[in-house]
Amino acid sequence: MATLSTRHLLGIKNLTPEDLNLIFETADSFKEVINRPIKKVPSLRDTTIANIFFENSTRTRISFELAEKRLSADVVNFSASSSSVKKGETLLDTVNNILAMKVDMVVMRHPSPGAPHFLAENIPANVINAGDGTHEHPTQALLDAFSMREKLGDLKGKKVAIFGDILHSRVALSNIFCLKKLGAKVAVCGPPTLIPKHVHELGVEVSHNVKETLNWCDVANVLRIQLERQDIKYFPSLREYSQYYGINKKMLDSLQKEIIVMHPGPINRGVEMTSDVADSKQSIILDQVENGVAVRMAVLFLLANKRD
Repeated sequence: MATLSTRHLLGIKNLTPEDLNLIFETADSFKEVINRPIKKVPSLRDTTIANIFFENSTRTRISFELAEKRLSADVVNFSASSSSVKKGETLLDTVNNILAMKVDMVVMRHPSPGAPHFLAENIPANVINAGDGTHEHPTQALLDAFSMREKLGDLKGKKVAIFGDILHSRVALSNIFCLKKLGAKVAVCGPPTLIPKHVHELGVEVSHNVKETLNWCDVANVLRIQLERQDIKYFPSLREYSQYYGINKKMLDSLQKEIIVMHPGPINRGVEMTSDVADSKQSIILDQVENGVAVRMAVLFLLANKRD
């Protein structure tokens, strides 16, 4: 049986194209499972998984928890308000708690980039990064690529544009790594203040013109404006942002083709996109949510097979 090249999922950067395809093929099987009347399989029946979230999260945490329960794992949930997080000390306390509880796998979200890597070096459990600061969010990129693959088939040569707050987004970085490994062409589009200075070095096109980029792409992946991560003003107002960089139905209807619209959620309706775009037939946002469970089941299952 094929296995992953790594025993942790810390970022897309560390995965091979073979790893990505193995995860997608495994997720295809689990998608069938979650659409059956009995949605459970006993694959991880003797496995204990701790979900440790140092940042608020609804979608990702519920999606992981559901994936774990569908695989029959024992699940322990920790949540710590980000105000109480002190990088070194709290993480070391966490490490010691996990070791004491004989946990097999850890799913962690943390505001500090590199926190899951630190954990992986210090505990014997498999570690899955559910988002570390503005660094990576690998399972979101996997479910995004899986959702595109469902609609478009092979992503080699397909054009994917990522719109919005690229600077503060861990989703953008993981998506860029993932799509490039799968052979897609990638562009980022947003205000100059929200595009990282050296992003072109990752092999992506950079644009500040929404209409031109929509004309170019097959898929528009629209990101949330992350106001909670912005310590200074990067644009005058949300109204102005939506006027120049928001996507509306009129724009989509004016294109000579039908593109796919995505969003990792939660959506600021009327800012990044209007409701008629979010709810249109071109939108696969709810497919992304469903696919998130199947993809996370695949990751958990494959990593469990890498346990020492």
